[in-house]
Amino acid sequence: MPGPAGDGGAASAGRDDAHKGADVPRDGDAVLDAEFFLRWMNALAQAVNREAARLTELDAAIGDADHGTNMQRGFTAVTAALEKDAPDTPGAVLMLTGRQLISTVGGASGPLYGTLLRRAGKALGDEAGVSRAQLAEALRAGIAAVAQLGGAKAGDKTMLDALEPAAVALDESFAAAREAAEGGAAATVPMLARKGRASYLGERSVGHQDPGATSSALLIGTLEEAAR
Repeated sequence: MPGPAGDGGAASAGRDDAHKGADVPRDGDAVLDAEFFLRWMNALAQAVNREAARLTELDAAIGDADHGTNMQRGFTAVTAALEKDAPDTPGAVLMLTGRQLISTVGGASGPLYGTLLRRAGKALGDEAGVSRAQLAEALRAGIAAVAQLGGAKAGDKTMLDALEPAAVALDESFAAAREAAEGGAAATVPMLARKGRASYLGERSVGHQDPGATSSALLIGTLEEAAR
C-alpha cells in the first residue's frame, strides 16, 4: 500500500533520521489518510496472529486463558471486513474495526477495544486525512471512554497502563509512543490487579504482565510500523 497521502515524504524522513541516530523521528507533519489506517489495522492483525499464543499464556496466569484466541478471532473478522468494503476515511476505518471487535470478541476485550477504536474514530470525524496530533487527541478520547466503561484508571493493571502513556508520547513521535506502551505493559508486572478477573486473585496477580496491556502495546507498536 502507498504511504501516508500528502506527507511530503515526512514519514520517510523520519526513518532516514532514525538511521542517522536522531532521537526524534520527523513524522509530525505527515498526513495520515485511510490507506495509513488500513495498513495499521492489517499490521495489528498480523501482530495479534503472531503473538496470540503469548497473549493467551499471559491470560492463563491471571485471567480466562483466552485473550489471544479472542483477539485473533476478532482481528480475523476485522481483516475480512476491511478487505470487503474498505472505508475511505481514517475515522471510518476505526469505527468499522471497533464494530467488528464488539461483535466477534468475547469477554471484556471486545467491548473495551471496540469502545476505544469507535470513540477514537468518532473523534476523527469525516476528515480524509489527519495529523499525528489529531490521532493522539482521538486516542485520548477513546481511552477516556474505556476508563469510563471499565471504571478503571492507570495503575489498576489494565490496558490503560499501556495506552495512557502511549497517547501522551504520541505527541512526540510514533517511536516514543511505542516505547511508552511497551514500558507501560512491562510496568504492570509488579502491580496488584484492581479490575477484572485478575483482581479476584489479589496478591497472586502480582508478578504477571497484564495481557490487555500487552495487546495494547501491540496496537501502538503497529502504529509505528504503519508509519514506516
